[in-house]
Amino acid sequence: MEQLNFTTNASNISSTLDDPLSASWDSSGLFPGVVLSLCFLLGVPGNIAVIVFLGRNRQQLSSLSRSLMLNLAVSDLLGLITLPLWIYALLYSWTLGLVACKVLTYLMYCSIYGSLLTVTALSIQRYLQVIYLQMQLGQAGQMGILVLLWVVVMILSIPTLVVRQLVEGENWISCKAQYSSNAQHVTLLLTETLLGFVLPFSIVVFAYIRLHKRVNGTAFFNNPRMTRLVTSIVVTFFLLWMPYHIFNVLGVVALLLRNEVLLKFCTEHWSTVGALTFVNSCLDPLLYAFASQNTCTTCRNA
Repeated sequence: MEQLNFTTNASNISSTLDDPLSASWDSSGLFPGVVLSLCFLLGVPGNIAVIVFLGRNRQQLSSLSRSLMLNLAVSDLLGLITLPLWIYALLYSWTLGLVACKVLTYLMYCSIYGSLLTVTALSIQRYLQVIYLQMQLGQAGQMGILVLLWVVVMILSIPTLVVRQLVEGENWISCKAQYSSNAQHVTLLLTETLLGFVLPFSIVVFAYIRLHKRVNGTAFFNNPRMTRLVTSIVVTFFLLWMPYHIFNVLGVVALLLRNEVLLKFCTEHWSTVGALTFVNSCLDPLLYAFASQNTCTTCRNA
C-alpha cells in the first residue's frame, strides 16, 4: 500500500502560465477523484449508521461478531473521513505540510490494515464458532482481541511514517513515498503484499475450506444471515484489493528487471487501483444492510 500516493506528476499540469486555473488543474486525477468522492458520500453516512445501530443495541449485541462488525465500521470510517484532503491533492496540490502528510497517511494505512485484519478475524471467528459450538469469550477477552488487533495495525503502518515525504515540482507539491533505494522499495512492496494480502487471505481461505468440510452436523446454518454477511465482506474485500496487489507485484518485477516502461505503467495506474480499494469501505455497510432483512435477529444470534 506504499503506492497509494494520491498524487500526480507535475509534468501533467498545463504549462499555460497565463491561465491560473489551467496551471493548477490536473485532469489525470479526475477519475480517481470521482471514485473517492463517491466513496466518501456513500461510505461515511453508511458506516456511521452501522456504528449508531450497533451502539444502540449494545445490550442485545454482546457477541464477538458484534464487536468485530463495529470495529470494521470504525476502521472504514477512519480512512473515509480523510478522503476530501486526498481528493484535493489529486486534483490540485498538497498544501498541508510534511507533518499532516505523514499523519494523515498513517491514519489511512491504519484504516486499511484495520479493515483487513478485522475481515480476517471475522472469518476465523465464524470458523471457531462452528467447530467449537460452546466457545464463548467474555467482555475482557473480546477487548483483548481488539487491543491486540490495533497494536498490530499500528505497527504495520509505521513504514509509511518513514517513507512519506513532500516532493516539489513546478507549480506542484506531492505527498508521496520516497525510497532510499530500489531494494527498500521492493522490500516494502513485498512486505505489504505478503503481510497485507497473501497471508491474511490464505488464513481466510483455509478457514472457509475447513468450514465447508465440517458443515454437516454443525451449527453453520444456525445463523445463515450472519454467515452470508461475513462471506460477502470477505469476497468483496478480495475482489477490490486484488488489482492493487497485482500492480504491487508488477512493480516489484519492474524494479528487479529495471524495466522503466513497466514501472512507469504501474506508477501511472497505482492511484486509480488504490482509489478502487476505498469502494470496499463504502460497500461494507451496504453488505451489512442487505445481508439480512432483520439485522437485529441476525446480531442477537451471532
